[in-house]
Amino acid sequence: MTRLVLASGSRWRRQLLDRLELPYAWASPDIDETPLPRESAQALVHRLALGKATALAGEYPEHLIIGSDQVCLFDGEILGKPGDMATARANLRRFSGRHVRFVTGLALIDTAHARHWVDHERYDVVFRELNDTQIERYVEKERPLDSAGSFRMEGLGITLFERLEGRDPNTLIGLPLIRLCEMLREAGLDPLG
Repeated sequence: MTRLVLASGSRWRRQLLDRLELPYAWASPDIDETPLPRESAQALVHRLALGKATALAGEYPEHLIIGSDQVCLFDGEILGKPGDMATARANLRRFSGRHVRFVTGLALIDTAHARHWVDHERYDVVFRELNDTQIERYVEKERPLDSAGSFRMEGLGITLFERLEGRDPNTLIGLPLIRLCEMLREAGLDPLG
């Protein structure tokens, strides 16, 4: 029986979870991702990751449900998905030559035992100096409208960076696998077991 569920419609998160070679189901939860007034990035990603997993709990009793959410922090501002080409281009212009932090929330709910784990991982990116032509070409090729930070690490986005800094590069794609494996082991599911 598949005991693991990924609360996400993201193909990128599914590709990451596939690496653990565990059988799982996935479903896309429908939750409001609007930040609350004065909510910190950490509080926001904790709330959304847990909210996504919780949204599926009724459909999956006796399961471990994974929720995840990510935001971009730049100059103290929380940025989500750009949603349109103009915003994606504007974000990349702002990021050119600068340091940008990504915060990814991770939740694991054990519906069989009414317990859960919630955490977050940070990952930092230093963008190289980008000109308008490079930004335009990148946005036209990848159309990163549904990606926090206006790029896709799993694709051509790697060409935008000078360096990456963090514990787990999977965090930047949206599913911190090192921390997830720790949570799964705590819940009694060892990917190597």
